Amino acid sequence: MRIVKSMLFVFVITLLGATVLPNARADTWNKKTVVTFSQSVEVPGMILPAGTYTFVLANSQSDRNIVEIFNADGSHIIATILAINDYRLQPTGDTVMKFSERPGDAPDALRAWFYPGDNYGQEFVYPKLRAIQLAETTQVPVPAIPVDTMDDNAIRTAPIVAETPDQKEVEVNKVIATTPPDTSVATATPVAAPVETAAPAAVTTPAPVEATAPATSTEALPQTASNMPLLALLGALSIGIALGLGFILKLVS
Repeated sequence: MRIVKSMLFVFVITLLGATVLPNARADTWNKKTVVTFSQSVEVPGMILPAGTYTFVLANSQSDRNIVEIFNADGSHIIATILAINDYRLQPTGDTVMKFSERPGDAPDALRAWFYPGDNYGQEFVYPKLRAIQLAETTQVPVPAIPVDTMDDNAIRTAPIVAETPDQKEVEVNKVIATTPPDTSVATATPVAAPVETAAPAAVTTPAPVEATAPATSTEALPQTASNMPLLALLGALSIGIALGLGFILKLVS
């Protein structure tokens, strides 16, 4: 009976694992995040009133990042937004929402969304005219599509550029880290210069090496002494122990 109960327990745990784990993997894969805004927030194409929303990275067949915003329980889609990768050097364990502050009472514009533990996030792409206004106001480049609509066709096909604060249109990867930073290239240049300046200092290093040489030789001197006295002492002790054991055995017998 006890064996049957154990087998039943293992079966139940296995069944629960089979039903729970796929959902956990799905949440990680689509970056599902439930967030509550205490005030109105601007996203590309619309204003979200204060409230709770669910952000999901859509399963796009193209090579584009598409973010879907649902209501709190995920039953109704509110907005579909185009985004690009935005890499950061230090991931955090919390959800991070970056905003572009607006003057006056205007809602803050949502710039980027970072999922916990990821070294990259979703930088939101705004329509051209709105991106120009945001770049001028915030003094940072804003990703944009060169049309003033966020319909499905524009999101999936329109080219992505960046609008700068000085009203210039540039390639987006020149002003936003859309690919992982190449730290090996960044560190190679600074290292090369110090090697040349450190060369004169290296000339003085042989002196300490010579100073330590006598210490090495003095430590080696005891190695040359004979081990015979120690061996003789150990032999005598062994004989004494053997005789003592023999005497004890005779008494016992």
